[in-house]
Amino acid sequence: MTFDGWLQIALYLALLLLITRPLGGYMHRVFAGERTLLSPVLRPVERGLYRLSGIDEAAEQHWTVYAVAMLAFTLAGFALLYALQRLQAVLPFNPQGLDAVSPDLAFNTSVSFVTNTNWQSYVPEATMSYLVQMAGLTVHNFVSAATGVALALALIRGFARRGADTVGNFWVDMTRCTLYVLLPVCIVVTLVFVWQGVPQNLSAYTDVTTLEGAKQLIAQGPVASQEAIKMFGTNGGGFFNANSAHPFENPTALTNLIQMLLIFAIGAALTNVFGRAVKDERQGWAIFAVMALLFLAGTVALYWAEAAGNPAFAAFHVDPTGGNMEGKEVRFGIVNSALFATITTDASCGAVNAMHDSLMPLGGLVPMLNIMLGEIIYGGVGSGLYGMLLFVIVAMFVAGLMVGRTPEYLGKKLEAKEVKMAMLAILCLPLSILGFTALAVVIPAGTSALANAGPHGFSEALYAYTSATGNNGSAFAGLSANVPFWNDTLGLAMFAGRFLVIVPMLAVAGSLARKKIVPVSSGTFPTDGGLFVGLVTGVILITGGLTFLPALALGPIVEHLSMLAGTLY
Repeated sequence: MTFDGWLQIALYLALLLLITRPLGGYMHRVFAGERTLLSPVLRPVERGLYRLSGIDEAAEQHWTVYAVAMLAFTLAGFALLYALQRLQAVLPFNPQGLDAVSPDLAFNTSVSFVTNTNWQSYVPEATMSYLVQMAGLTVHNFVSAATGVALALALIRGFARRGADTVGNFWVDMTRCTLYVLLPVCIVVTLVFVWQGVPQNLSAYTDVTTLEGAKQLIAQGPVASQEAIKMFGTNGGGFFNANSAHPFENPTALTNLIQMLLIFAIGAALTNVFGRAVKDERQGWAIFAVMALLFLAGTVALYWAEAAGNPAFAAFHVDPTGGNMEGKEVRFGIVNSALFATITTDASCGAVNAMHDSLMPLGGLVPMLNIMLGEIIYGGVGSGLYGMLLFVIVAMFVAGLMVGRTPEYLGKKLEAKEVKMAMLAILCLPLSILGFTALAVVIPAGTSALANAGPHGFSEALYAYTSATGNNGSAFAGLSANVPFWNDTLGLAMFAGRFLVIVPMLAVAGSLARKKIVPVSSGTFPTDGGLFVGLVTGVILITGGLTFLPALALGPIVEHLSMLAGTLY
C-alpha cells in the first residue's frame, strides 16, 4: 500500500463526485420531460418512435401494468436474441464462419443479456459473429440498462408522489433513457476509445507471424461501440474473453480510468435524481454517502489484501513488497486492479482488468460480499438505487421501532405491505445463491466443472451463483461453466435475481405512490445526516452478514485460514 495508490483512489472518488450532480440534473430533466440541450435534435426522433410504436407518452401506468410491460419486453428480447444465436451460421456479418450456438449456451446467454448480467460461459471472439455481437448483445446492453433505470424511476416516483395511482410509463422511461442518456454518451466514448486504439471495424480476423516465427490469429471487430455501452450500462459483456484485461478493450491508463468512471456514473447520478425528485437533494447525498462508505471499506480491504502479498511465497524467499501481482495487469498495477475489481462487483458489471480467481482469499471475499448485498454500492444502472432503497425501508422500520412510532421515510408511512415486499425482494437473493450452490457441490454434473477441490472449489461455485443471482457476470477462472448443468442453472439464477426483486419492488413503488405525506414531527427520524448513514450502513451489513455468513465462512475465510496454516507447517 503506497501513497501513490491512496492518491489514485482519492482521485477516482473526487472525479466521481464531480460528475454526479451535473449528470443527475440532466437525467432528472430528461425523465421529467423537460427541455434539454439535446432536445432540438432528439425530441422529433422521440415523438416519431412513439407514433411508430402506438405509444401515448402522456398515458401513465399502474405498477402492475408497468411490470407487465417490462416483463413482456424482456421476454420478446430473450426470444429474439436466442433466435439470433441459433441461426448465426446462416446470417450475414459472420466472416469467421462461426457455427450456431448450442441450445443451452444460447439460453444462458439470452437470459444473461436481457437481465443486464452479461455472464459469458463462452469465448466471445470464437463463438459470436459480428451480427450477434452488434444486433444481439450490444443492443441488449442498451435496452437492459435502460430497463434498470426505468425501474429505479418507478420507485423514485413512489416516494415523490402523493395520492397517485401510477408510477410512470415504462415505454417512455426506457425510450428516454436510451435516446437521451445512453446513446449520446456512448457515441462520444466510442470515438475516444477508437482514438486510444480500440478496434472498430467489420474486417475478418488477421493471421500474423510473431517475432518468434509462430502463427497467431488476431481477433478484431466492432469492439469500441460495444465497450462503451458495456461500461456505461454496467453490463460487463466484453467482445473478448479477457474482457477489460485485453489490450484491444482497454489499451491505456486513460481508457482504464474512463471505464471505471463510466461504471459508476449512472448509479451515482441516480442518487441525485432521487434527491431532486423528492425536492430535497440532501436525501440523495445521504444515500450517496452510504454507498461511498461501503465502497471505500471494500476497496481498502481488497487493496490491503492484495498489496500484502501471498504468504505462501515466503518459503521461496520471494520479496512480498511487490504484492500479489498474479493475475493482475502489470500496466495498471495492484491499486487499479483492486479499484476495478471493487467497482465492477459493486456495480453489476463483470468487466474486470484482473482475474478474480487470482485474488487472495480475503481479497476475493470483498467482490463476493459486494454482490451478495445486491450490488447496492452505486450498483448497476437502476438496480443499485432501488436495491439500496429497499434496505432503507428496512432500516427505517428498525428506526421506527427504536423511537416507538410507525416507521416513515420522506413523509411516507412504511406499513406492513412495504416492509414485507422489501424483505421478500432482499431474501430472494440468498434463496437462489445458497440453493443453487448447495445443488452444484453435491452432484457430479456440478462438481465436474470445478477446477479445484476443497474451500477454493466451493468458492468457485458460490461465486458463480452469487454473480448470476446478483446480475453481475464476473466469475472465478477455475470454473468451466459452458456445460448444460451450469448454463441452465445459472440462467435460472439470473432470472430469479432480476425478476424476484423487481416485482416486489414495483409493488412497493405502487403502494408508496398512493400514500399521502405525513407532516414532520419531533419523533421523525432524520434522514439526511450521519445518523441515517450509520443506521442504513449497519442494517445492510447486519442483514448481509446474517444471510450469507455461513456460506462466506465455508469459502474464502476457510481458504484464507488454510493458506496461513500452510505457511506455518
